[in-house]
Amino acid sequence: MRDKIIQAIAASVEEANDRKAAPTWLTPLVGFADAGDPLFEQLKTAVRPSHSLPGDLLPGARTVIAYFLPFDRAVCRENHHGEYASETWAAAYVETNQLIAEINGRLNDALESEGLRGTRLPATHNFDEETLMSDWSHKHAAYIAGLGDFGRHHMLITDRGCCGRLGSVVTDAVIAPTPREDRVRCLFKHDGSCRACEARCPTGALADPPFDRRACYGRLMENARLHDHLGLGLADVCGKCAAVVPCSFRDPVKALTDKGRP
Repeated sequence: MRDKIIQAIAASVEEANDRKAAPTWLTPLVGFADAGDPLFEQLKTAVRPSHSLPGDLLPGARTVIAYFLPFDRAVCRENHHGEYASETWAAAYVETNQLIAEINGRLNDALESEGLRGTRLPATHNFDEETLMSDWSHKHAAYIAGLGDFGRHHMLITDRGCCGRLGSVVTDAVIAPTPREDRVRCLFKHDGSCRACEARCPTGALADPPFDRRACYGRLMENARLHDHLGLGLADVCGKCAAVVPCSFRDPVKALTDKGRP
């Protein structure tokens, strides 16, 4: 089942790129977590008390499938310039939401063909507008599934960086979990040498802990209004903290430590 899931995600990305004049996504990363992993229970403290457990979303849950869809580098570079999100970045965001829905549908078809069940979780817009927090965090699910670690910008840094989107599916299929590496991937957390994401944030939301969710969300909605004329759908994005910084396309701590090895 593991291989079937990985192939289904890769095929969806390939087909989506084929429909476009230029590719938007690179090869996806896929990880698996045991639905009974104690870290899911800890999300009720780390995220919010109402954060769902896998079993809340699917009774009899056994595995959480998490995947990262890295953006093509050209998409990220387009978003490096200017104070507001680029049209390319806004389009990639909306199109990736659609792609995640396609992937989750395809995964459910694959699961059902084997007599198994899965969830069809939305990519976004499933959060509490009062607290600006969700009862299911794709990025925390991806962390538990071994896909990466969090940076100063609160985004997940994977082996292919942080420029991209995350999706997840809860299933009753039994799939061996991906090994989770207990190591830092953010240069700021590693040795204090980088605050590029903080400098790139146009609202100062990362300047002082805790993260200023309101300032960040305000900019997302400004960008949504700015790009409304494109007719794409709600493009409540920014991404300036992720675009062309040391962790955009790779794990910078691994690159640094590998460079220092004989």
